[in-house]
Formats: sequence, C-alpha cells, structure tokens
Amino acid sequence: MFVRLFTLVGCCLCICILGTPACLTAQESLFSLEGLIVTASPTAQKAENVSANVTVLDGAKLRADGITSVADALRSEAGIHIVRNGSFGAVTSVFMRGGESDYVLVLLDDMQINQPGGAFDLAELDLAQVERIEIVRGPGSALHGSDAVSGVIHVITRAGSSSTTSHVSTRIGSYGRRDFTAKIGGGSERAAYSISASRTSTDGIFTTNNQHVNSTVSGSARLVTADKTRADLSVRLGDRRYHFPTDGSGQMMDANSFTYTDRNAASLRVERSVSEALNFEALIGLTSTSGGLDDAPDNVADTLGFFGFTSLNHFRRSSVNLRAHLQVDEMVVTGGWEIEHEHQRSFTESSSQFGTSSDQSDNDRLNQAYYAHATSRYQNIVLNGGARLEHNERFGTFATWQIGATWTPFKSEYTRLRGSAGRALKTPTFFENFATGFARGNPHLEPESSISWEFGIDRTLFEGAGEIRLTWFDQSFEDLIQFTFTRPTPMDPNYFNLAAASSRGLELQLDTQWRKLSASATWTWLETEVTDSGFEEGPGATFIRGEALLRRPNHKANLHVAVNLNNHLDVYADLGVTGARSDRNFSSFPAAAVTLPSFGLVSIGGRWEVFPSAQNSSPLVFDIRLENALDVEFQEIFGFQAPGRALQVGLSLNFGGGEKKAP
Repeated sequence: MFVRLFTLVGCCLCICILGTPACLTAQESLFSLEGLIVTASPTAQKAENVSANVTVLDGAKLRADGITSVADALRSEAGIHIVRNGSFGAVTSVFMRGGESDYVLVLLDDMQINQPGGAFDLAELDLAQVERIEIVRGPGSALHGSDAVSGVIHVITRAGSSSTTSHVSTRIGSYGRRDFTAKIGGGSERAAYSISASRTSTDGIFTTNNQHVNSTVSGSARLVTADKTRADLSVRLGDRRYHFPTDGSGQMMDANSFTYTDRNAASLRVERSVSEALNFEALIGLTSTSGGLDDAPDNVADTLGFFGFTSLNHFRRSSVNLRAHLQVDEMVVTGGWEIEHEHQRSFTESSSQFGTSSDQSDNDRLNQAYYAHATSRYQNIVLNGGARLEHNERFGTFATWQIGATWTPFKSEYTRLRGSAGRALKTPTFFENFATGFARGNPHLEPESSISWEFGIDRTLFEGAGEIRLTWFDQSFEDLIQFTFTRPTPMDPNYFNLAAASSRGLELQLDTQWRKLSASATWTWLETEVTDSGFEEGPGATFIRGEALLRRPNHKANLHVAVNLNNHLDVYADLGVTGARSDRNFSSFPAAAVTLPSFGLVSIGGRWEVFPSAQNSSPLVFDIRLENALDVEFQEIFGFQAPGRALQVGLSLNFGGGEKKAP
C-alpha cells in the first residue's frame, strides 16, 4: 500500500515540477556534474568549497589498476579500514574514523542501500558500472539523515556518453576466480544510457565448499530537455551467494551452509530550472533486500549442534525527497522535505538436539524530515551550514546540525584552511527494536548519536602537480546500543542505550605526478576509547571502559606508485601497512581479549594497451595483478584466515572507443 502511495505522490510531484514554465534560461552548467562533488551538500560543489575531508575515486582509473570491487577501492583511503571475515565474498565491513561499521551511510546513485539502522556488506558491490566513488568523512545526518555518523560513501554509476561504446572483459585468477563483464552505452548531450551485466565467482580459500558468486545487472539513463529539465534513472538488480564452512569464530564446522542476498534498487531524480535563481528537485527511490542463511541438515556434529537452520530477512525502503534551491548573489539556500517508509519481514527456523524452534516478525516504521542548508561565499571565505528535524513514529523527534567553513588566506590559492562540526544520529535496527526469538528487542530504544569536529589544511605542491591534505578529527559517541545476556525476566529486552565511546585521529593524504610517474600516499593515526561501558564490565563484555574499540588499527599507511613506460604500458605497485588491533576470541566464553598483529601487503601489476589511443582505451587491453605478492599470513578478524598470494589476469575488448583514459 505504502509503495503504491509513494509512487503516486512522487509521480504527481514530478508532473507538477515538469509542468512549471521556465521563466528564464538557466545556466547549462546546472546539469553538468563533471568535476563537482554532489554528496557533501544539497547542490553540486567544487572540491575547494567543501569544508569536510572529501575524496573522489575515478572508476576508470580503479579498473585500470586491476581493482574490481568497491571494498578494495576503499582499502587504501585515509580514515577508512576494511575488514573481511576471511575468504572472498565473506561479510565485508567498513570502519570510518573509528566509528562502528553501521555508522557509515552507503549511497548508490543517491539511494541509501544500508539495512535500516545497520551496516552494509561491501562484498556486494563491484566496479563494473561505477563512474566514481565520493567519500565524505565526518557527520552527514543534517543532509542525509540516519546512519551518516562517521561519513558517507556514495557510489555513482555511469549514464553513457555522446557516442555508442561497448565493452567486454573477462578475468581469471587464483582460488578459482572467474569474472565476466559486458557493458554498452551511448546517447547524446540530451539523452544517454548505459547497461551493464557482471558476474564474479571464486572457489574460496578453504578445501570445503567455500564458493562465492555475485551477479549484477544495472542500468542508468539521463534525459535533458530543451526547457531545462533533467531526469536521471538508475536501476540495479543484484544476486549474491556465499558458502561458508566455518562457525562464528572461524573454525571449520560445516560443509553446506551459505548466505544469500538479493538486493534491488531503483531511483529517479528530476531537476527543473525555473529561473537562473530557482531550481526544484525531486528524488524518488525504492530499495528491496531479501537475504538470509540456509543450512540444510547433514550430521549431528554440524554447526555446533544445529541440524538445520533457515532464515529469511526482507527489507524494503521507499522514499520521496523534495528540494528547492534558491541562489541570491553568492549564497545558495536549500529547503527540503523527505518521507521514508521502512518495512521488515523476517522468519527463522532451526532444528537441533534440543528440538525445533521458529520465529517470525513483521514491522513498519515511518520517518519524516524537514531540513535546510545554506552555502555562502564572501571573498576568499566559503561558509556552509545546515540543520535537519527528524520525526520517526517509533523514536520521536530528533535534531541534527552541521556547520563548516573554508578559507584561502593567500591570493596564490596554494593553501586552504577548512573546518567543520556537526551532530549525527543512527536509528536502531529492526532486530534491536522488535526481535522476539533468542534475543528480545527493545521498542523504546533511542537513536545513537555523535558530536564531531575536524580541522584541515590543504596545500598545492609543485605548481599544481601535487597536493597534500592534513586533517585532525575528534568524535564522541553517546547512547550506544548494548546487548546483554543477563535480564531479570525472559520477557525483558536484551538491548539498552547505555554505552559511550570516543575516537580521534589524524589523516594525511598526498598525491603527485611528475612526467610519467604518479604517486599517492595515505597515513592514518587513530585512537579510540570506551568512555562508558554501560552495565557490563570484565572479560567478555561488549564494551570495557578505557579499552580501544575492536578491530581499529592505531596506524595505517598505504603507498601507490604508477609509471607509464611507453604510452601504452603501465606498471604499478601498492604497499599497505596495517597496525595492531584489539579483538576477541569468540570461540571461548567469555570471549577472551586478543591482539591481532600488524601486517604489510605488497601488490604489483601492469596494463598493456595493444593498440594505444590518445583519448580512449585501446580496443584490446591486457592486465595482470598479483595481490599479497609476498604471501603474508594475516587475519582481519580473529580466527578467520585471509587469502594468501593471488594472481589475476584480465582481457578487455572495447568497441567504439571504450571509456576515456583516467589521468
């Protein structure tokens, strides 16, 4: 019912916007987003006007370096730590600036694809259709709502170009890796389209059934009319299967357990320029996720006494977001309204030596938000600020805010100072609210919240051939949701808002290019601390006062060096060093504290364009990449061994010029 209602409302609003007569001719650049940041503010901004620490990753360059997944693209970025539960395709989490993995909002073409209030498994996203990835560090709830506590990762897909191009590629490698990608796109300045299909599969790192298969079909289209109306449509259909023979502590237990995720997303953005000063925008989105675990019965020793287990979790999010942008001289003011409906349906059934049990739930929640944002320039100072009033029918009303400024003190524009602060929140998950099985949810939970601030210095080097960025950040997290096994009665909840923590750190980024040599380096220093452990103390507690948060390294550094040898042959090398991290041995009870040792990884590779071109990719391209070249043994989570040395070899065929070369 809600989906049909949202669709009807959204269509009516779009018709109203499209039917508004154009008073004046708007700037053509209004609909050109090349070189602009679209995630940090309601309107597209130049990078030098954004007060947060922002990074833009070019999809074409990532693919040229042999990177095939969004998770691997993020591994070398400052302030970000990627953690994977062992083998290829296992749950892959992202920690940004020391916050929890569910403190990072993940967007796909403006649509939130996180589980409501929860984290996102980055193992689902490949790079086949990605145009760029925008990383905005720091609180973003004032603009994006819940979950944007430590930052936002926005994956933006391609909408085609002015000429028809197509691309076919295949890749094989260690651990039974087999990839296939096919893409086609084309159009004109007024209309463009792009369609992509990809499939990745591996046999995993274990001898037992450990296969991972990820299939994706996606497409996008863009239409720009003569009367200054732009419409962008994006659709993604994803299907993923991951077989895992281990229990929660990484021990070999099972031969036929697997998880599955079917994730579909669609978004429609319509922009209408009424005049040079006034612009309307409507965003309609729908995401649907079905996933769970299937463990068929096999033997008595299987899965710690479970003879069979099946779960299904279905989430659906539908939303309408309306904005109006007014420009007066050097100021742009945005006002917006958003309505979002979330629905969850789940079912579990298990069979063990103690008998058979089952549980199911069906819940909804509605959220409305009103927000405003303003950006203003005065000479060499750019100011920005925003606020959002969020009303959830389950949690009540909450306010978030954000302020920031950039200052270029010298006329040379070689040095830039920036600073920002803000409040963010994360709503509870449906499970934390409504669970009724082995754990009982708490319908009275409040959102987790944070207060953050940062200060940065950016300096252009070598007359524009390089840049260095240094950022200090500080965050405090309150009302953290804590799970306890101990409850007065079986009907009491297991979840409470009690704990608190903090994180602070330093991010260093360096990029430079000299002739045919390019290099980039990042370094992150991070300190986290539990400031309030809640009602549990001692070994095995979720939070222990004075201790660091789990799986966050104090130091992390990465170096990437690439050399163009003769215009059609590129070679590169990557070096990554990850410091020691605190973790728990969850195979024991209570879970004992452990320390994961530091490790360093080296990857090398190259790319050969058989028929080089000055502007576009060669019709025939070979690439090779050797990951973990020194075959280092390491763990990102205690008990889960990470892959060793892995070789990948790829072949690409481009027709119609292919994609433009990345600088």
